[in-house]
Amino acid sequence: MNDTIAAVATASGVGSVAIVRLSGDRALEIAKKVSKRSSFTPRYATLTSLYDKQDELIDEVIVIYFKAPHSFTTEDVVEFQCHGGSIVAEKILDTVMGYGARLAQPGEFTKRAFIGGRIDLTEAEAIAGLIEARSEDAARILARQMKGELKNYIEDVKERLLRAVAFAEVTIDYAEEDLPEDLVESILHQLTQIRTEMAKTLSSSERRRGLIEGFKVAIVGKPNVGKSSLLNAMLDYERAIVSAIAGTTRDTIEEQIRIGSHLVRIVDTAGIRHSADTIEKIGIERSVAAVEQSDIVVALFDASREWEEEDEQILSLLDRFEGEKEIIAALSKTDLPQKIERSKIERFAPILLDKRNRADKIVSELEKRLSKMAQGDELLLVSARQIDALKRAQEAINEAMAPLEAGELEIFSFYLTEAITAISSISKPVDFNDIMDKMFGEFCLGK
Repeated sequence: MNDTIAAVATASGVGSVAIVRLSGDRALEIAKKVSKRSSFTPRYATLTSLYDKQDELIDEVIVIYFKAPHSFTTEDVVEFQCHGGSIVAEKILDTVMGYGARLAQPGEFTKRAFIGGRIDLTEAEAIAGLIEARSEDAARILARQMKGELKNYIEDVKERLLRAVAFAEVTIDYAEEDLPEDLVESILHQLTQIRTEMAKTLSSSERRRGLIEGFKVAIVGKPNVGKSSLLNAMLDYERAIVSAIAGTTRDTIEEQIRIGSHLVRIVDTAGIRHSADTIEKIGIERSVAAVEQSDIVVALFDASREWEEEDEQILSLLDRFEGEKEIIAALSKTDLPQKIERSKIERFAPILLDKRNRADKIVSELEKRLSKMAQGDELLLVSARQIDALKRAQEAINEAMAPLEAGELEIFSFYLTEAITAISSISKPVDFNDIMDKMFGEFCLGK
């Protein structure tokens, strides 16, 4: 942590401005050397020239100095705002490294902000997520977390769990003191409330996970039903090979498109049918896996052909995931004579497609479903790590309930301590001295 680190903070490529950032004890000293200035006023933008170690002019830049601890990393930070493009920024980076800075590791500025107490883990993950946000809704949720929404929730739950442990420890260690008679009932009520809140947060987070990671849409159907044609129409270019030969698409094809305010990954799958071809069978297995991993399934049925065993396989797949995933059924080739038995899929209110509108109607329906899935203002966990930690906390609380009701307070305290450790890992490690503070602070014990 004593090293002074440096990195180009803007994306590579040509632009009007690039930023090189320094952080560490020697940041100001190095800034003075490359600018040949004797001082910088904290938090003021200073226009100055920068020079390399051979005293050759690099660029005229704006320098902003953030004096510790009033910076993102809580260390001295200097930012050089130079003309865009890779050459000037890299030249500045090489020069400051020549004066003793080292190249920052990925995420090291944010890591130092965490170690310095400037942010917690929830805010660090929100920063990382915001950089790669795949929708306006995701950006809005992550911005709230950067402002401490999840951190405040975790701190509130941790506070209530610490109170419960403190109550139990007081009962064990200070049984002769005057304690509330309804202590166990009060703790049970608190834990029931916390469990309900956790269950709601977990359900919402898993249901709307695509908001953060990007929604995934799988296009499925039997061979030669029009899946690749639909994908090409949605992308507005020939991404997938289209032919009248069944089994042309033998593996999944993935592309990203923007639908409404969401960046969506569309997966065109291999036609699902019984096949003896080894390669095609692997493609079909991947198709089923793509459906399992998707948020929305678009199932195509050929209206110009009679209902077949392959259609039945697709219908079985939809039955398997109905209620778990959003399902859009569509009848392709409706501009040809109709032969399919529509009653088989009528409950899905199938969309009618032909060559003229095969993409527009699907995109419109997808936008409607995505908007519906994005609705809600509940607190969301934004990573698998956070979801796993909350699940572990929930399981520990469940384990603690029975010992509490049986009066086995040592076992109860053990499980509740596990719950506190798990939920605290979402934000920052817990200090179990807090239990002692609550024991003596709230109950005035040891008087």
